[in-house]
Amino acid sequence: MRNSTSSSKMKGLLVLTALFVAVFGKVTFEGDQVLRITAKDAEQITLLKELHEPMLGLDFWMDPVHESLPVDVRVPFHSLQAVRAFLAYNQIQYNVMIENVQDLLDDEEREMVKYRALPRSTDDFVYTTYHNLNSIYSFIDMLVAEHSNLVSKIVIGQSYENRPLNVLKFSTGANRPGLWIDTGIHSREWVTQASGIWFAKKIVTDYGRDPVLTDILNNYDIFLEIVTNPDGFAYTHSNDRMWRKTRKPNSGSICVGVDPNRNWDAGFGGGGSSGSPCSETYRGPSAHSEPEVKAIVDFVKSHGNLKAFVSIHSYSQMLLYPYGYTSTAAKDKTELHELARKAISELQSLYNTSYKYGSIITTIYQASGGTVDWTYNQGIKYSYTFELRDTGRYGFLLPANQIVPTAEETWLALIAIMEHAKNNPY
Repeated sequence: MRNSTSSSKMKGLLVLTALFVAVFGKVTFEGDQVLRITAKDAEQITLLKELHEPMLGLDFWMDPVHESLPVDVRVPFHSLQAVRAFLAYNQIQYNVMIENVQDLLDDEEREMVKYRALPRSTDDFVYTTYHNLNSIYSFIDMLVAEHSNLVSKIVIGQSYENRPLNVLKFSTGANRPGLWIDTGIHSREWVTQASGIWFAKKIVTDYGRDPVLTDILNNYDIFLEIVTNPDGFAYTHSNDRMWRKTRKPNSGSICVGVDPNRNWDAGFGGGGSSGSPCSETYRGPSAHSEPEVKAIVDFVKSHGNLKAFVSIHSYSQMLLYPYGYTSTAAKDKTELHELARKAISELQSLYNTSYKYGSIITTIYQASGGTVDWTYNQGIKYSYTFELRDTGRYGFLLPANQIVPTAEETWLALIAIMEHAKNNPY
């Protein structure tokens, strides 16, 4: 009976939330705090999983998986007292990482408003602030117009809400092997899309000047999808800054969206993904059910000659390689590990930013149905996932003044991966 009551309460709460957003616009996060919880043992991890109670409305930025990793969670104002009491009663340590989430969002919005006017060229584009979807689409079109000899735009599909899935193709010749980079598959991870914009400008700026990049592009094409989940990204600007998933309705549920990094046909439906449409890690009804994922699947298969595939997320400062769905080691683990070490060494050389690296399942947690597990199984040896800055001080709300430093250091790691792929054909 308790479960039934809880379920009906949850449904009512979600309906009210949906109505509130529809009527009043953006979700506000006034008084919400982000707590970093430090579990001392497996027993405390088990206790923390009880906080997934829907009525609390917690948003886990880092899930309780094992005691070696902190648990970061956004706690709505109305649940703060209950959560603090729970932690105190169970003697679980925590500290406040973000005192008031809305304050950071207000700062973010004020910074963006300064640069609302569309620039006339990519030279005038402001790389030190966050941009909405229309601004990014405009940037893509300007870049192509300015450098049509080097870059073109490919539309690989349409999102659920019929937005184009744009991919930039940087190429100097026909029938080349390819290197893939995507950003923004999780829509609230804004530093990734912002970094993708910076990467695109960096490529056209450095070709013909930087010998390493020039050599890569003289032999390989680079494909860059800056906004991999455009519906979700648009929604983070219009309604809910903390939205993670896609925006396709789920049959039989009031909850919308699928986690596009649990939707791939690689251990689909296994541990580290959820069968609940209301979960942030909902895997979807079937592998490749999301058009945003299916478009990349079809592109990878039709291209047939991608040699590296890098999917960029935030946050936690990690470089990860397969696998996430199984503890079985990838057959190329030794090479992948050594290349990750080299890439992270290059990254750290710029601003001394420290990264962890290793397989997904051993470095962070089990995650089934992930992008790079699928691409690796398709024969793309150099398949990696980045988790960009930071380690939790700001989490998904990284201040705009860290965009360019984040992109600059990440670029050094990307160059290391792409150069290795070029020098080690298979």
